[in-house]
Amino acid sequence: MWSLLSQAAGFGVVAGTSIGPLHTLLLNVTLAYGWRTGLMIVLSPLATDIPIILVMLLLLSQLPPAFGPTLSVLGAFAVFYIAFRTARDLMHASPSAVVAASAPPSRQMLVRGMMLNFLNPAPYIFWGTITGPLLREALAESWGGALLFLVAFYVPFLGLMLGFMVIFDRVRRLDPRITRAISLFSVALMTVLGVSLLAQGIQGFAALS
Repeated sequence: MWSLLSQAAGFGVVAGTSIGPLHTLLLNVTLAYGWRTGLMIVLSPLATDIPIILVMLLLLSQLPPAFGPTLSVLGAFAVFYIAFRTARDLMHASPSAVVAASAPPSRQMLVRGMMLNFLNPAPYIFWGTITGPLLREALAESWGGALLFLVAFYVPFLGLMLGFMVIFDRVRRLDPRITRAISLFSVALMTVLGVSLLAQGIQGFAALS
């Protein structure tokens, strides 16, 4: 059991340090509105991963081959949409307003993070091919073992996300022009990630034909 828990913790570190759409969204939201709003992005995996884990554990063998490529394409457009909205807000705000902007409702930020998680193929791949089989092993031993496995995964994962959030909140106190430049860079990075997801989806469909 200890071997499974150590692997869960290791994969939690990998998930927490693998820069992706969720990390760039966390950067943008925290820079714009502060850590309290960024916290909703950090917590969003807790609201989305349970159904994702259940799908990958129970329905993986029944999902059509086109599921993965379709999810990649949908995820790409979700990333493009969020990048577009962020860029639009930045372009219509003065540099000082990037930091002074009033935060939107927490529920809105949570929904945005959840939408990105649901349409991001990474959690499905992660739980379907890497951590899912390990979770099954833990579940075969006991329900308590499976719960400990999830705790061992999410403590380092969310802990690292919280660490990033604190860093981004500190950066927020710099010159507004610097935070604006960082936000614009993160929009560009998110666009690149969206293109990557779109390319993966197209390649997936091509492989099926």
